[in-house]
Amino acid sequence: MSVASTEDRANRWPITISVMLATVMNSLDTTIANVALPHIQGSVSASSDQITWVLTSYIVAAAIMTPLSGWMSDRIGRKKMFMASIAGFTVASMLCGIATSLPEIVLFRLIQGVAGAALIPLSQAELLDIYPKEQHGQAMAIWGAGAILGPILGPALGGYLTENFSWRWCFYINLPVGILAFLGVMFFISGDKNIRSKPFDFLGFGMLTLFVGSLQLLLDRGPSQDWFSSKEITTYVILAAISLWVFISHTITSEHPFFDRALARDRNFVTASIFGFFVGVLLFSTMALLPPMLQELMGYPVFLSGLVTMPRGIGSWVAMFFVGRLIGKVDTRFILLFGLSLNAFALYQMMHFDLSMTARYVVISGVIQGFGIGFIFVPLSTLAFATVSPALRPEGSALYTLIRNMGSSVGISVMEALVVSNTQVAHSSLAAHVVTSNPVVRSGLSAAMNPTTAAGAMALNNEITRQASMVAYIDDFKLMFFITLACIPMLLIMRKPKAQPGGEPVHAALD
Repeated sequence: MSVASTEDRANRWPITISVMLATVMNSLDTTIANVALPHIQGSVSASSDQITWVLTSYIVAAAIMTPLSGWMSDRIGRKKMFMASIAGFTVASMLCGIATSLPEIVLFRLIQGVAGAALIPLSQAELLDIYPKEQHGQAMAIWGAGAILGPILGPALGGYLTENFSWRWCFYINLPVGILAFLGVMFFISGDKNIRSKPFDFLGFGMLTLFVGSLQLLLDRGPSQDWFSSKEITTYVILAAISLWVFISHTITSEHPFFDRALARDRNFVTASIFGFFVGVLLFSTMALLPPMLQELMGYPVFLSGLVTMPRGIGSWVAMFFVGRLIGKVDTRFILLFGLSLNAFALYQMMHFDLSMTARYVVISGVIQGFGIGFIFVPLSTLAFATVSPALRPEGSALYTLIRNMGSSVGISVMEALVVSNTQVAHSSLAAHVVTSNPVVRSGLSAAMNPTTAAGAMALNNEITRQASMVAYIDDFKLMFFITLACIPMLLIMRKPKAQPGGEPVHAALD
C-alpha cells in the first residue's frame, strides 16, 4: 500500500468524491443491466440462454483480472492504473451502448469487466491512504455506502432508462460519471513516487484464465449445442480439464505460484472461499432470474420490475448497520447462521410464487433475502481472513474475490440453463394433461383458447408455456433453497476469529 502525500491529504474531499464516483459507477453496472435484459435480448436477437452472456462475460472478466490489477498497480503506479481503469470502463460503456449484435455487446462487456476489475481494490486503498488510521472506519463506511448504492439504485434506474429512453442508456449513463471521476483522479491525486515490481506467475494466471473461460463457455454454450454431443462442448471440457491440471501442478511445484500454497492449508480461508462461491450463486442468480420472470411471464413494465426488485438492495444496506455493531461482540459464525436462515426463508417464499400473485410477495421476499445477504458478506470475509497471516491478505483477498465471482457467473449460467430445459420438460408434462376431449378440461378453457381454431390453439400453447416457465423458475428457487441449507454445516468447520489488540476482528486487506 502506498502512503498518501501531504497534497493528497489536503485534497481529501475532492479525492473522496472522485473515488466514490468510480465505485458507484462500477457497482451500478452489476445490476443496472439486469432489468433491461429482455429488451437487449430482443434488440440483438438472442435466445434466453444466450442473453445471460451479457452478465456472465462482465463477471468473469472482472474475476480473472482482479489478481492482475494489484501487480499492474505496483508496476505502473496507482494513479496511472486508476486513470486507465476509469477510462477503459467509460469507453467500454459507450461501446456497449452502440452495440448492434450479441457478439459485440458481449465483447464490450468483457472489456468493461477487464477495465473495472481494479476500481474496487484501488478505491478502497486510496481512501485508506488519505484518511488517518483513527478515521479508517469512517472511510470504509463512506466506501461501503457507495458500493451498496449500485445494487439499490441499479434496478429502478435501469428500468426507468429502458422504459423512457432505451436500454442503451443503461450504459450511456456511465459516461458523465466516468469523465468526472477521471478528471478528479487526474487533478487531485498525486503520482506514485515509489513504483515497485514483484514476481507474477503468468503461467499460473494464464492457466487459471483458460480454465475459467473454458468452463464459462461450456456452461453458456452447452444448452444450445446439446451438451456433450457437440465437438465444441467436448473441446471446452478438454481445455478446462488440462488447464486446471496444469494450474494445480504448477502451483504445487513453482517457486512463485499464482497464490501462496499456505492459503490452501488455511481451513477458514478454504471453507469461506467455498462458502463465498455458493453465496455468489445465490445472490446474483436471483437478481438475474427475477426481471425476466416478472416482465415476460407476469407482464410487468420494465420500470416496475426494477422498482419491485430494488428493495433487495435496501435490505442489504440496512443489514450493514447492524453487522458493523455485531462483529467482534457476537460469534461471527452465529451471524452467518442468521444470514443463511433469512436467505433460506426468502427462497422458501419464492418457491411459492405464482402467476396471479401481487408485487408485494416479490418485495417482501426480496427485502428478507437482501437483509440476509447483508449478514453474510462482511462476516464471511472476517472468517475467511481470521487465521491468514497479514502478509498473505492482499493475495488472499484477490483469490477470495475471484472464487466468489466465479460462483456468480457459474450460478447465472446454470440457473438460466435449468430454466430453459425445465420449461421444456414442464411444457410436455402439462400439455399431456390438457386433453381437449375431456369435458372438464374443455369447460375450463376460455373462448380465446378454443383448440379447434388456429388462434385458440396458439393461445392455449402460449399459456401452457407460460405456466411451464413459472414451474421452471420455482424449481430454480427450490434448488437454491437446498444449496443454502447445504452451506450451514460448513460453519462447523470454521474457527472463531481472533481479536486484534484493539478488540476489532481481523478483516481482509482492502488494497
